Amino acid sequence: MAKLRAVRGTQDLLPDAWARHRHVEETARRVTALYNYRSVATPVFEFTEVFARTLGETSDVVTKEMYTFADKGGDSLTLRPENTAGVARAFISGNLQQQLPLKYFYSGPMFRHERPQKGRLRQFHQIGIEVLGVAGPAADIEVIQAGAHVLDALGVRGATRLELNTLGDPDSRTAYREALVAYFSRREKELSEEGRSRLQRNPLRLLDSKHERDRAVSADAPRFEDYLNGLSADFFAGVCEGLDALGISYVRNPRLVRGLDYYGHTAFEFTTDALGAQGAVIAGGRYDGLVATMGGPPTPGIGWAGGIERLAMLTTDYPDPSPVVSLVPVGPAAEKRALPLADALRRAGIAVDLGMSGNLKRRMQQANRAGARVAVLLGDDEIARSVATVRDMESGEQREVPIDRLAAALAP
Repeated sequence: MAKLRAVRGTQDLLPDAWARHRHVEETARRVTALYNYRSVATPVFEFTEVFARTLGETSDVVTKEMYTFADKGGDSLTLRPENTAGVARAFISGNLQQQLPLKYFYSGPMFRHERPQKGRLRQFHQIGIEVLGVAGPAADIEVIQAGAHVLDALGVRGATRLELNTLGDPDSRTAYREALVAYFSRREKELSEEGRSRLQRNPLRLLDSKHERDRAVSADAPRFEDYLNGLSADFFAGVCEGLDALGISYVRNPRLVRGLDYYGHTAFEFTTDALGAQGAVIAGGRYDGLVATMGGPPTPGIGWAGGIERLAMLTTDYPDPSPVVSLVPVGPAAEKRALPLADALRRAGIAVDLGMSGNLKRRMQQANRAGARVAVLLGDDEIARSVATVRDMESGEQREVPIDRLAAALAP
């Protein structure tokens, strides 16, 4: 029989890894709640059309990376590769346009069939926020500010930099796209095979190509800022002024693009050099055309998503689980008495690991493995005197405490 193992590109989150994972998620949820982002959860799978329409029928995600399957009813379903489309679908199907503006926080697993590497898995987890219904740069500023605040709270912002760009409004983007197509068409033979494909499908994506040949050609490509109309330039200036007022530093990255037409104006990423090639830990942008693309009412939107695994890899300081008290009964009578005692302590908010089997030595070894800060020893003599022996697991010091005062004595 073949040895059982996790599917390639997935991982088990055992207690230590889960503690980091949970710390990232809970920190982000707590921080974004300060900005009045309310938690939502959408299904892990959607009708395939939700992603095919929003990510582009010819995009790499749709053509190569999505986990798509037919259910027993014959419908084509897809495990979500990202969550913005799911939030937009929930907005449309819930008829929520009368409640705008809406501010949401989410977290959960996403799925992409990519080549696994450091910081990139086929089942990965994201935190994210979305703002629907705010057209002005104030939303862009707050969304970026919230991302910076999350990184600050995790203690990793110093290891990141904010990269910022503008994609302009539809008129600016159309003019720029035409200029790009004209430029790259003249030098098409110099592009990689993938680059020539992008030229036909999505010319803006040539600007962020990782292929050396494409990067060499794009070095002399037209600059987006030369094609911004007044409205787009003013919008971007407003975003920059807001970030400056908040003291949030950034670098302009003209290669930072989003290829789909419903994206516009602000695009941004918090990136790091500490994780090798997988540099983005939070990425986002404005998607004013997304909801309409999905068949809903025209609705401005902006948001970001952050990779929990990548953020956890950067995080070195995270809280230990609640200190554990190990309750060690010695003898049948003590075991019987330990059950209601453990229940009373837990209901008082004290984490208790109850030794369930073995002699005193084995149960003390279990207390060490559980990371107990103290062990509470309970034997026949202690029961007779209504006391328990409390041993400090680090110093070895012991003291007797009346059982009815034990919860107060053990409170963290």
